[in-house]
Amino acid sequence: MNLRFPTACALLGLLLLAACQKPAEPLKPPVPGASVEGNVISFPKDSPQLSTLRTTTVAPERESRVRINGRTAWDETLTSRVNSPVAGRVSALLAMPGAHLRRGQTMAVISSPEFGQTQAEARRAENDLIFAERNLARANELLKAGVIALKEQQAAENDHARARTERERTLAKERLYGGAGAIDQQFKLVSPIDGVVVQRQVTLGQEIRPEQSSDQPLFVISNPARLWVLLDVPEILTREIQVGELVRIGVPALPGETFSARVEYVADAIDPQTRTVRARAALDNRDRRLKAEMYITGDVEIPPTTALKVPSTAVYLLGDTHYAFVEESTGRFVRRALKAEEGSLGSMRVSGGLVMGEKVVADGALLLQQLISQKATAPRNAAAAPR
Repeated sequence: MNLRFPTACALLGLLLLAACQKPAEPLKPPVPGASVEGNVISFPKDSPQLSTLRTTTVAPERESRVRINGRTAWDETLTSRVNSPVAGRVSALLAMPGAHLRRGQTMAVISSPEFGQTQAEARRAENDLIFAERNLARANELLKAGVIALKEQQAAENDHARARTERERTLAKERLYGGAGAIDQQFKLVSPIDGVVVQRQVTLGQEIRPEQSSDQPLFVISNPARLWVLLDVPEILTREIQVGELVRIGVPALPGETFSARVEYVADAIDPQTRTVRARAALDNRDRRLKAEMYITGDVEIPPTTALKVPSTAVYLLGDTHYAFVEESTGRFVRRALKAEEGSLGSMRVSGGLVMGEKVVADGALLLQQLISQKATAPRNAAAAPR
């Protein structure tokens, strides 16, 4: 009796435990797989495979307008950067920033012993020429009188010619520096063109030398009524920018305003660092609203094209033909043959087989092609299987 009691209790406990357990939930029916009919693949709306497919919209190969970054700059055909050709100390400043100058107008006076030496050489050469002329006249008279030999007269002619050459050289150098007359060592720095002083990098009493960097000229003279627009054209857009093309200029500092510029120059080389081509346009700035070195954007109209653009991942090559899958409706994809070629920046240029606005599979096209391939080989595998 005592041996049977524990066994009965154990059986009773197992029955109670089984009664307390929840009833098993019924198994969900499996989600049906994809249906493949020829070049058409259909998925149920709740198919998990749809989450692995990403579509994108077919777009034109290029927009009718492209935007290029750039900046404004002084028109170099109307600009002069002036440095001093002689060393010295600035003793007078006669041109302030913003001043309107005429060609030849003095901007600064420089006390220069070097220029004084040039003046002295020119005066000395003049005196030497006068002395040589007198010696030649005397030698001619003595030769006629038979006092001197022909050799001495010819030596006098040679000295006269040498003195005349030296005087011409020293006078040309003096005129190059803009000086003539008394030796005063005062070099006048003058404006080489008509224009406005747009930059001045010199102060009264400053010591200056000709070897100073040209990046820091003493004066910059220009005409602000006309500016250049320097555009950095990406390499892939070089064929779209041509001389004579109109560019609409926008300036972040002047929101809502646009300006017109005409392309005058396109470089023949690409910058190896930025992979851009420098283009230049001319801009009318008579109202002086724009300033040099402003950042700008240039909008260029380009001819429309019938070609379309899709990501390179959406197109695959099978044999000699390119294909892509078009989403006709949710979960329904159709394979199409395309006329396509490699485009730029990870895209394919499509000239046939797609319509703008359609959706193509950008990620997962190879998975869909695998389903079609499996469907095509399934009957052959079944026929080859032994019975």
